[in-house]
Amino acid sequence: MNIGGASFVADCDGALYWPEERLLAVADLHLEKGSGFAARGSLLPPYDTQDTLGRLSGLIERYAPRTVVALGDSFHDRGGGERLDRADRASLSAMQRGREWIWIAGNHDPDPMPGINGTHAEVLKVGPITFRHEPSGNDAVGEIGGHLHPVAVVLARGRGVRRRCFISNGHRMVMPAFGAYAGGLNVRHRAFAAIFGRNFTAHVMGSERVFAFSAAQCVG
Repeated sequence: MNIGGASFVADCDGALYWPEERLLAVADLHLEKGSGFAARGSLLPPYDTQDTLGRLSGLIERYAPRTVVALGDSFHDRGGGERLDRADRASLSAMQRGREWIWIAGNHDPDPMPGINGTHAEVLKVGPITFRHEPSGNDAVGEIGGHLHPVAVVLARGRGVRRRCFISNGHRMVMPAFGAYAGGLNVRHRAFAAIFGRNFTAHVMGSERVFAFSAAQCVG
């Protein structure tokens, strides 16, 4: 798929790979969301981080990127880094070894996490592409963001099927949330209309491939 003149591979696991730059991007990992909820008494099993990092490890093995960019809200809250257990911390460190790792600031994790390796940045520009957490309000060409957790509902065999998706108009993109416990916002929501208008494509994540649906094929 083409975004702002650059060619990307949208992976059905929810990551975006830029072969020319050997760059892998993921958005909204929300690591330690489960433990954060558990600490406040909510009965949400605190095993999401292991699942999320396991899927990310598989992507890194598949693509062998030179650079990994995490587009903000990588940790669910400011204490998420401190709650990482030893095994998950070792898993993350192993993935980071030998490559550049850039944490983009999100609204949940605006500051660097103590003891977590990698570079922290508000925005990252690589050639024609700008990576940021929250999509900007203007008609930015080459912008790739997260924050909104897009999901699409499409009709299949007479019923609505809801899946996470990439949403793009060819000029800019909002990526799906990668985190195991991350929720989703329907692509027909006005928040997406403010970015894309009425013309966009939802690249819906299937089990083995990504399927493209026009805005008109997506159900509100």
